[in-house]
Amino acid sequence: MTVAVVGATASGKSAVALAVARALGDVEIVSVDSMQVYRGLDIGTAKPSAAERAEVPHHLLDLVDPEEEFSVAEFQHAARAALADIRARRRRPLLVGGTGLYLRAVIDDLDLPGQYPAVRADLAAEADTTALLARLGALDPVAASRIPPGNRRRVVRALEVTLGSGRPFSSYGPGLAVYRPGPVPVGLDVPLEELDRRIEARVATMLDAGLLAEAAALRGRPLSRTAARALGYEELLGHLAGACSLDDATTRIVRRTRQLARRQLRWFRRDPRTVWCSPDDAVRVVTDLLLDSEQRHPDHER
Repeated sequence: MTVAVVGATASGKSAVALAVARALGDVEIVSVDSMQVYRGLDIGTAKPSAAERAEVPHHLLDLVDPEEEFSVAEFQHAARAALADIRARRRRPLLVGGTGLYLRAVIDDLDLPGQYPAVRADLAAEADTTALLARLGALDPVAASRIPPGNRRRVVRALEVTLGSGRPFSSYGPGLAVYRPGPVPVGLDVPLEELDRRIEARVATMLDAGLLAEAAALRGRPLSRTAARALGYEELLGHLAGACSLDDATTRIVRRTRQLARRQLRWFRRDPRTVWCSPDDAVRVVTDLLLDSEQRHPDHER
């Protein structure tokens, strides 16, 4: 059984995972976070501290520089290797994070299409999204029927894969609609009002810890598309460029983080396997799941 701690940002996932690791003594944490893979994005992504990483092994942190693109497929490959290594050493992996697609890629073994930058660049030159959707409809009507007409990003991605791979985008496995039995995501259920307070406090703490200086170190670097959108950094880089005051940037960070939290909750609530509990109960729930997994699969899981 694969166990994961999931939920919104600032819900306490890392604290729960560390408490479980300390209680069991043989747990290694596997980060499932699309931003923690980037070196130098430490404060703003709430990476575990050096002391925490020395106490409990963490995986899938600091994999690439912010200038590098890092795809879901690359994350999936790295996660498979990390899980195999942990289990080969007869230790327990615990997945922890809030990037839902990355988690699904790992626990549901999604059939992921590749990246085709040259094709994507050609498609980006076409300003008419309706024309792109019509083109997709001729090549892959199933994919076209699943995409809202105004969602340009999804239209371009489906066309990129269809043209680049020579295979319809819709042919890549059952996709996100199918949930494999077995994995158990444990979701941290925090009331929205409390979550909003936690987010505001966390942003203030990050700024006190040096987030502005961390963002300043990225100035002038050709950031990847993903890293450039990292919460906190994008807003503070705008402030440093003179686009807004620090107070305005801070307000926007808080607002965008709250919006992200709600999207994360909607994503994880769609998964029928998710066991929801309070952060106070989660340590016991996760610990029991890991122990139960060992009892039922002593050779396979460890």
